[in-house]
Amino acid sequence: MRRLVIRPGAIGDLIVSLPALECLRADYLEVWTATANVPLVRFANRVRGIAGTGLDLLAVTEPPPHLLEELRGFDSIVSWYGANRPEFRELTGSLGLPVTFFQTLPPDRPGQHATDFYLDQVRSLANCASDGVPRIPCQVERENFAVIHPFSSSPGKNWPLENFRFLARELEREMPVRWCAGPEDPPLPDSVQIQNLYDLACWLARARVYVGNDSGITHLAAAMGTPVLALFGPTDPAVWAPRGPHVQVVRWRRSNTG
Repeated sequence: MRRLVIRPGAIGDLIVSLPALECLRADYLEVWTATANVPLVRFANRVRGIAGTGLDLLAVTEPPPHLLEELRGFDSIVSWYGANRPEFRELTGSLGLPVTFFQTLPPDRPGQHATDFYLDQVRSLANCASDGVPRIPCQVERENFAVIHPFSSSPGKNWPLENFRFLARELEREMPVRWCAGPEDPPLPDSVQIQNLYDLACWLARARVYVGNDSGITHLAAAMGTPVLALFGPTDPAVWAPRGPHVQVVRWRRSNTG
């Protein structure tokens, strides 16, 4: 069987769905995802950035001539892309494409972890045993340093920077501390910035401990097996906490004055 899996979303969205994507393995598996996430998918025969396929033009304007031919070459297409676009779903149906659409986000209710939600979605298509822990392979040796990433996709999810600085001073009594920031994060002097996400993942895998907010990078560190302290504010860790063998979650509340 030739199967295509289309998984849009940010870093964390991809990582919490990795166990489900791995369950969808077939004789040939191709994954289309956000361009930045492409290096993180290590188990597929081919991985492509959605932006480079022309998929976003389907049901909007004339798609690239090769796109429909490519899509018709798959026996099964599993898509989290287009689930909320009725015109996209209708067009794929009228073209006779073998697409199964899945809801992109878990229901807005407490309880089920996002990884388990995505695994439950694919059980009708794949009978696979999974422990529900996302993993990204990288063979590196653990070293004696801590990593702190004090940002996330939303300022409201960020523990105050001064708190991270205090924690860094405490950690420095035991080991060197290295700060981490992404290209879209606020400026952070002397921070490590690694553009390729797999290279960043392997660097995080070397760390003795990682501390961060509810962010994609925190999920990335957990997927590498690194001991993680994840600081959660407004989001529900029962649904969105990173999973890993050494993950500790701490809830915090913003003060009335902060």
